[in-house]
Order: sequence, then structure tokens, then C-alpha cells
Amino acid sequence: MSAPVVFAKQTAPDRLPSHRRAALLRDPAFGTVFTEHMSTVRYREGKGWHDARVEPFGPLPLSPASSVLHYGQEVFEGLKVYRTDGGRAQLFRPDANARRLRRSARRLSMPEVPDGVFLGAVEALFAADRDWLPQEPGSTLYLRPFLIATEVCIGARPAEEYLFCVIATPPGTHFAAGTPAMTVWICDGYTRAAPGGTGAAKCGGNYAAAMAGQAEAAEAGCDQVVFLDAAERAWVEELGGMNIFFVFDDGTLLTPPLTGSVLPGITRDSVLSLARARGYRVAEEPYRRDQWRADAAAGRVREVFACGTAAVVTGIGTVRSPAGEFTVPGPAPGPVTVELRTAVEDIQFGRVEPPENWTHPLR
Repeated sequence: MSAPVVFAKQTAPDRLPSHRRAALLRDPAFGTVFTEHMSTVRYREGKGWHDARVEPFGPLPLSPASSVLHYGQEVFEGLKVYRTDGGRAQLFRPDANARRLRRSARRLSMPEVPDGVFLGAVEALFAADRDWLPQEPGSTLYLRPFLIATEVCIGARPAEEYLFCVIATPPGTHFAAGTPAMTVWICDGYTRAAPGGTGAAKCGGNYAAAMAGQAEAAEAGCDQVVFLDAAERAWVEELGGMNIFFVFDDGTLLTPPLTGSVLPGITRDSVLSLARARGYRVAEEPYRRDQWRADAAAGRVREVFACGTAAVVTGIGTVRSPAGEFTVPGPAPGPVTVELRTAVEDIQFGRVEPPENWTHPLR
């Protein structure tokens, strides 16, 4: 679709009255309540992208022989609509989400969703379900675009038919401002990704592979798991669904480099840019788990934080592993963590002038 995308609209027959919607929005568990519509666009080899529509949220018709169920051709994104302090609705860097979805699709031998299709689907869904974004400034609505292989075929090859879909869910208080610092578990037994694999793609298989480690973290009383590299089990890579930063006593920020096994987070990239603009020295370098413990004991590491669409920037206070436990010295979240979270949220909620092309208004 090179021309502007026009979405046919089928309105949900039983729209919720405002008082029932307000009740659902009070404090939903993240990812359990969904708005009344979804955007869908289909792809067929030789025909391209077609049949763009907004339709009632509901089950997808899938054959038991659909390729996605057998070979895992699935990629997704996560972004939010933000209610600004001026009452507007806007997106934060949706072009970066669209680019990453294209890269993820390319890695899994799937067709790339054009930017116009991606953004058009998001805009069309919000137009249908804008009442799900509360009127209060600081409110958000989480969007989940995803692409799956729908061809009815169990041959081990890239599919020839696909469905791109966008759904929306209110995020509740998931990682809200003021969330206490996390306790994390350094996982020795499982790895999330390996060089040459799909670690840099946002695909469901990576998250499935992370669940055993996350379960291990929960058993140890931790909020999140920290994965190490697959080769040596020595180098810190990322959390189950977030990137990680270290703040040193000289003001330097360090985050593991994008070597192909770490997801290139959009919040990560935003933090790097905003930190550099504030004069921080920023390094994208490997960092050993034993060095983390030693630097914490010596007081050299002053803060550690995780970042992502849901977490924004959230502090890490305690670190556990089979080898024992240690804490990050200083307050958690620390002043740099708070400063950078504020810097990101000030842009997302329209409190400051954003860098060029970082926000996208929604009517």
C-alpha cells in the first residue's frame, strides 16, 4: 500500500456505557481488559497489503494448520497513547516502533509492514476507541501491534499469507511513577538469546524463552530476571523485557551494547539521547556480572535502572543470584534515575518541547 491507507469501519454493536467503561479503567490488571475494536490488515504474496479495516474486538479465525501455530512466525510491538497536560493525545516515537517491527519481520522472513500501514492502523483504532483514554492529563492507553503468519500450511517454509493487527488495553498502574525499586535475579541456568539468533527481534519466541528464568526469579522473591550472555554466562545483557543501565560515581552511564542478542529498546535509545544532551558521558560497553558485584561493594556503581515502554525508567535496588545477594548503594531510585524518567515523561506528556519527530499528535 503506497497510497494513503483507508480503513473500512465496522462499529462494535454493543458499545459500553461510560459508567461501565470508567469502572473497568479504575485499576485493571495490565493486559486483561481490552477496548472494543481492533485494526486489521491482511497480506498475501503477489497481492501485497489489502483489506484494511477497523472491526469489533474478538476472536481471530485461524485454521489449526496456520503457520504461526507451528513455526512461530510472529512479531509484535508495544507503544502508548499519552494524554498531555494540555489535554491532547499523542504518540511517542511511533516511527521507531514501525522501523523495529520491519526489522523484526525481516529477521523472521515475514513481509515488512509499511510505515503508512502501521501508523494508519494505530490512528484508525484510536479514532474508534478514543473514549478509552481517560481525560485526566497523565493518562495512557497501551497499544499492541502484531504480525502473524496465517497461511494454512504446515510445510516448513515462510508463509505466504499474514495478518497485521492492532489492539489496545488500559495499562492500569503497571510500573507507575513512584513504583518501588525492583529486586532482580541474575539467571545462571537459562539464556534469553544467542549471537546469530533472534535476540534483536521483538518476537514471541524470545519472551517464551525468558519465562522459565522469570519464574525462577519469582521463586527467589524477585520482580524481574537479568539474563547473561549465552556463551560465557558472564556478561550482563538485559532483563526479561527491559534494557538495563548502570550509573557510576563519576556520573558515567553504561548499558550493554547492541550485539544482536539484545533488543534495541526505543526507551533505551531515548535515554541515551537525553542523557548525552544533559552532559552525561554514556558508554555502550560489555559489563561483567562479577564486576557489577565488585563495583557495588566498592560504591562505584551508584544506581542501576531498567527501561522500557511499560517501565519507562525504573530503579533496581537489590540483586540476587545463586551466588548470594548484594544491594546497589545509594537511594533507589536514585537522582539520575529520577531525572531521566522525568525527562522521558515530560516529552511523552507534552510538558516540554520534544526533539524533532519524537511525538505524533492524534486527533
